[in-house]
Amino acid sequence: MTDRARGGAMKRGVWSLVHAERAALIEDLAALDPQQWERASLCEGWTVHDVVAHLVDTYRTTRIGFFTRMAKARFDFDRQTASGAAKEKGGTPLETLHRLRRAAPLTATPPGPLGTRLVEEVVHGEDIRRPLGIARDYPQETVVGALRTHTGLSASMGGAKELVAPIRLRAVDADVAIGEGPEARGTALALLLAVNGRRASFDELDGPGAAVLAGRA
Repeated sequence: MTDRARGGAMKRGVWSLVHAERAALIEDLAALDPQQWERASLCEGWTVHDVVAHLVDTYRTTRIGFFTRMAKARFDFDRQTASGAAKEKGGTPLETLHRLRRAAPLTATPPGPLGTRLVEEVVHGEDIRRPLGIARDYPQETVVGALRTHTGLSASMGGAKELVAPIRLRAVDADVAIGEGPEARGTALALLLAVNGRRASFDELDGPGAAVLAGRA
C-alpha cells in the first residue's frame, strides 16, 4: 500500500468513528423532552440546545469558512464560536435536531488534525449526556484517539500539550500512558474530559498528578 493509499484509509477510519458518534448522539437527543434541551450543559453558560447548535455549526464549517468567520469576528475565537452556534440554533429543539441530522454525514472540518473531530464528538457528547444522566459506552479506539490527539496539540491549536507537560496521564482501562511526572490515573474518558477543562471529571481521577492537573486546568 502506498503512503497516499494508507493516508486515505486512515482518514476513512477516523470519519467512520466520527459518524458513528454523531449517529449515537442523534439517537439520544431524539428521546429528550423540551425541558431537557434547556438543561445546563458542562459547557459553562451553554444549554444542551446551545451545544447541539454548536455541533451543527462545526459539522458545516470548512477550513476556508473558518478563517473567513474568524476575520469577521476580529480573530476572537469565542466570539466566532458563539455567533456560529446562534446562527444554527433553530426556533425549537426539533428544528435544531433536524439541522444536526442533515449535517451529520458531512466531512467538512475546520483547521487542525482530523483527530480533533473525535475530540469534538466525545467531549461535547459528554457535555450533553452527563447533565442528563445518559451514559454511553464509547469504543476505546475513539476515546484513546481523542485523548492522544488533544494532548499532542499545543494550546494555540486548542490542545492540552502544555497543560499536561508536568504530569503523566495513565488510563486504567486502556494501554495509554502519556508524559512524565506525577501520575494522574483514571479512565481514558475521564482523562479526556479533564484535559478539556471539564471539572466534573476531576473526582474520577486519582494519583498525585490529579491534583496538579486540577490546579492547572
